[in-house]
Amino acid sequence: WFDKRFMYEESMRTPLVVRLPGGTQGDIDRLVQNIDYAPTFLELAGVQIPEEMQGRSLLPLLRGEKPADWRTALYYHFYEYPAEHMVKRHYGVRNERWKLIHFYDDIDHWELYDLQTDPHELHNRFDDPACADARQELFDELVELQKQYQDTLALRHNAPFRAKQ
Repeated sequence: WFDKRFMYEESMRTPLVVRLPGGTQGDIDRLVQNIDYAPTFLELAGVQIPEEMQGRSLLPLLRGEKPADWRTALYYHFYEYPAEHMVKRHYGVRNERWKLIHFYDDIDHWELYDLQTDPHELHNRFDDPACADARQELFDELVELQKQYQDTLALRHNAPFRAKQ
């Protein structure tokens, strides 16, 4: 999968093993990202986390807490094309059950996967009328995350979604 650059599960999911003395043991059932590492390290070091820094400290999760305001979706954007990996530009959003991906620029292709019934992402359900509500919910979440992360490049490429509805 091209050095983990695609948004598919085999690339997006990365094992993370952490030991925090006095922390909880076992799996954390929340969505975390690599952007959470720096805030975690800063908090461990007792350093103020800059407001403009993306991500959140993992310390509450590592202590066994379950913050009510923890993220419910992950945003992803790969835009380094053409480059040595030759992975097409794409962005998307993933929550616990669904994933919406948009390949853009020199192509325009949307994909929607139900990770509960299709964990290997073999059946694109983007055009399935039965998935219209999930598709719209994910698109709305996608736009909110693009705004949150100030990803104006991706925001410009969302118009084809609106045209396909």
